[in-house]
Amino acid sequence: MNLSGLFRQSWAGLRVLLLFTVVLGVAYPLAVTGVSQLAFGHQADGSQVTHDGEVVGSSLIGQPFDGEQWFHPRPSAAGDGYDTLASGGSNLGPESTELLATVEERRAAVAEENGVDPAAVPPDAVTASGSGLDPHISPDYAGIQVDRVAAARGLDPSEVQELVDDHTQGRVLGFLGGERVNVLELNLALEELGGS
Repeated sequence: MNLSGLFRQSWAGLRVLLLFTVVLGVAYPLAVTGVSQLAFGHQADGSQVTHDGEVVGSSLIGQPFDGEQWFHPRPSAAGDGYDTLASGGSNLGPESTELLATVEERRAAVAEENGVDPAAVPPDAVTASGSGLDPHISPDYAGIQVDRVAAARGLDPSEVQELVDDHTQGRVLGFLGGERVNVLELNLALEELGGS
């Protein structure tokens, strides 16, 4: 191959590279971003939850709540707990003695904290999700926390239970998973309800 043929092929390859860079590296990402912002703006921006004009979290990512006056989320195995940079499960299997000991320890702590029989503690209260960042708990787990939260806030338990019922979401697409309660959204509604 002569030098001019090599130059022609190189120039053609460079033009294709530039074209694909513009189309796939600039135009396509801008188009996808534009469509997502127009069609799903809230989700595209991270499903942010605001309270009093400031972002307090995301409805898709769990976060810890400490204190008797709050509903508590399920345990997290992500880093030191709810670490979005270390998302993941514990990788402990059902035959793991370490997992079984941790579950029994958590069951006893949750039962004592909420004044219920250990047998009444639901599984999501003692096990972390696969990501360690699940923002939801089961209505059963929320239910065993109602009396503790109501007492800590000086509220009638029926008011707090009604709040839980109002924030219970159905199954995804009507048939996937179980009913769930978003802890962040429930605690924000609880704060608006008031109490001491």
